[in-house]
Amino acid sequence: MKQYTGKSVDEILENIASSQQCAKEDIVYNVLEEKKHLLGIGNTILVEAFTPLDVKEFIFEYLGAYFTELNQGVAIEIIIEKTKDESANLYRVILDAENNAIIIGKNGQTLRAISNVLKAATNATFKKHINLIIDVNHYKEDRYRKVKGIASKVAREVVKSHVDAELDPMPNDERKVIHQYLQDFKGVTTVSIGEGAKRHLVIKYQPIEEEKQEGNE
Repeated sequence: MKQYTGKSVDEILENIASSQQCAKEDIVYNVLEEKKHLLGIGNTILVEAFTPLDVKEFIFEYLGAYFTELNQGVAIEIIIEKTKDESANLYRVILDAENNAIIIGKNGQTLRAISNVLKAATNATFKKHINLIIDVNHYKEDRYRKVKGIASKVAREVVKSHVDAELDPMPNDERKVIHQYLQDFKGVTTVSIGEGAKRHLVIKYQPIEEEKQEGNE
């Protein structure tokens, strides 16, 4: 993260917002040092801060170096969006390689590994959890659409039969997609069980009456 000095936090944030053309609310900062002098004359504040542009530039440079080292030609597009609750920024990274199959890997394993490495490096650099999604030529979008379809079909069967169903093991992001997708699906609830590569989802039958009772507790 970059460090800035000024007479006040507000002055520093104004300067950062002006130079990087962003809203003050989008600046994440931490006061490192504050020096106060007699009558307030000569007061100085040292702030550590970053903006969405800083994160975007870091991701671009990190992935650029990463794929150069692997001798892979990859086009990188980074789109900054707001999370659903608008509490933070979401960085959607879209890759398009000379050979997308190599970047994706078997069952998306290589893409997940790249995602994990990038997330770890970004979080460590900015000392904060950064919301990142990496996709290759819309592979993830298609995959999420498929797992939602599977989850919907299985959920309907669970409601009809009253018998819980276990899905095949899948990565954390896909389990999260199903958790969110079935959140408002009447008659079922979801839980994750197992460890490591065997962790998977269970779609459990939940009577409507039971759901209402839980809501009143």
